[in-house]
Amino acid sequence: MRRRGGRKRAIGTRALMTVPMAPNDRWSLDFVSDQVTDGRRFRILTVVDDCTRECLALVADTSLSGARVARELDRLVMERGKPKMVVSD
Repeated sequence: MRRRGGRKRAIGTRALMTVPMAPNDRWSLDFVSDQVTDGRRFRILTVVDDCTRECLALVADTSLSGARVARELDRLVMERGKPKMVVSD
């Protein structure tokens, strides 16, 4: 019988996440995926300001490359200003 590997653990200690006190303190990125009835998959990039809980961007496409994500973040920075921190799970 083959044994499965153990859970990978982060190296070092993690800093506690501070509570955002003002807009643009922290933006959160997340990817959501689903499929339409004919089986084609699509992904949605969501960007949320953690202080105001405002959805800053929803970008839907069949494929979201790193370059596309960077381009959307650059566009948001031009419109809203640079956040102090960007987090992703």
